Amino acid sequence: MQHAVPPSTVDRRTFLAAAGLGALAGGARAAADAPQAGAGAGNSAAPGAGTIRLAHLTDIHVQPERAAEAGMVAALAHAQSWKPDLIVTGGDSVMDVFEAKRGRADELRRIFRDTLRRECSVPVHHVTGNHDIFGWNRGKSGTSGTEADWGKRFACDLFGVPRTWHSFDHGAWRFVCLDSVQPKGDGYTAFLEDEQFDWLTKLLEATPKDRPVCVVSHVPIMSLTALTYGKPRPREQNGTDTVIHLAEMHTDATVLHELFKSSGKVRLCLSGHTHLVDHCQIDGVGYVCDGAVSGAWWRGSVQGIPPGYGRVELRADGSYAHEYAPYGWVARD
Repeated sequence: MQHAVPPSTVDRRTFLAAAGLGALAGGARAAADAPQAGAGAGNSAAPGAGTIRLAHLTDIHVQPERAAEAGMVAALAHAQSWKPDLIVTGGDSVMDVFEAKRGRADELRRIFRDTLRRECSVPVHHVTGNHDIFGWNRGKSGTSGTEADWGKRFACDLFGVPRTWHSFDHGAWRFVCLDSVQPKGDGYTAFLEDEQFDWLTKLLEATPKDRPVCVVSHVPIMSLTALTYGKPRPREQNGTDTVIHLAEMHTDATVLHELFKSSGKVRLCLSGHTHLVDHCQIDGVGYVCDGAVSGAWWRGSVQGIPPGYGRVELRADGSYAHEYAPYGWVARD
């Protein structure tokens, strides 16, 4: 299978800050402004007994510059004022260790850990993003690949987990935290390798039919934002074909969707990565991409989407409601 690979994480960051990440402006802004009800039995019902409140804080990109640590504190305070039952961080928790030197990586890890430990009193689970993986670009990071915390071992240490994918149960729901990011040269692509896919398949098979499942990944499994990210390639290059590039969506999206649909248990998939917002409903499975806590890497809004996080109410009957919650952060120099 051929996979799209970003030229580098720095190129993607620079493009986002400069170009604002093209989006379906109307649809994305509507998703940011209004709660969205998910499909499933009772999707129009008000929250009731057994409802789980989940705060989805993705793409924090904490760093020492641009008051990002204070921004992370503000986002955590805003999210906790909503009184969530749990928080899931959706990946790219640190600004970037993919290309970072050792000293910079250690500094970012310290800031993230210390801030979360000091400012958060809610149970937290984590998803790994491409920026949380240390040294995969050996040329720019100066790493050899033999370091004790090289690659995804850094992410495991950052989040205090034995591996970068896992599941847990909370209330009536089962949560599955996936690892989207796979190596491709000095870059990355997005899919589940065989071991993880087999694990997911068996997990869904073993999940009781009456237990709804929420899947969380960093890179979207399905998202309209993947189609609208950046500028389209010239017609003479692509003909009439639409090309999803820069690893903005899972390359195994159709396979995963078929797995979710056939299981009948997966009701919601949450993601980040593009720093934009959308909500797709397909075959009874909801796909929500939330905007970034950091916005445009702490430089303001992205195509009209301000820094924020997702608020999700997961009901015992398998239905859900989602809204994107800006937390009022104003970019600082």
